[in-house]
Amino acid sequence: MTALRSPSPKGSAAGRRGGLYTPAERARRDGTVWTLVQGVLAPLQFLICLGSLALVLRYLATGEGYGAAALSVLVKTLALYAIMVTGSIWEKVVFGRWLFAPAFFWEDVVSMGVIALHTAYVVMLLRGIGTPAEQFAVALAGYAAYVVNAGQFVLKLRAARLEAGPKRRDYPAQVPA
Repeated sequence: MTALRSPSPKGSAAGRRGGLYTPAERARRDGTVWTLVQGVLAPLQFLICLGSLALVLRYLATGEGYGAAALSVLVKTLALYAIMVTGSIWEKVVFGRWLFAPAFFWEDVVSMGVIALHTAYVVMLLRGIGTPAEQFAVALAGYAAYVVNAGQFVLKLRAARLEAGPKRRDYPAQVPA
């Protein structure tokens, strides 16, 4: 069995070095406002997810609070779209690609799954497809995929910090969708 690895086209930044960023990419990352935007949106989206998760689970357990639960999933989805759009801009500024830069290829792949599940929930809700429990099951699947994606980014953050050494704080800046 072969391990999944990020593609490293010949001559690409990832192919030329073992680290996450070249010095030029690190400078662009550190110099763009989009790094700060991602740093603010990531924990905000996480908090929204926790609140929404509580509301959805409450509805599924008690049958109460459907409107609040449904609205919370919509808010989580909007936060996801915001972080994905701004993350794509960040990736373009830092790596010269809107998405799927070699350094963040698999994170972006999983992010696409997260977006697909959240969007499926919105479509189901707006078109009245499925029961509320079925709709929320799709939302919860999206939340589970989001947790996997967040884990990918936490590991990337750790790798960037280790790469930078003990004296410098280093961030991958792009955050989970």
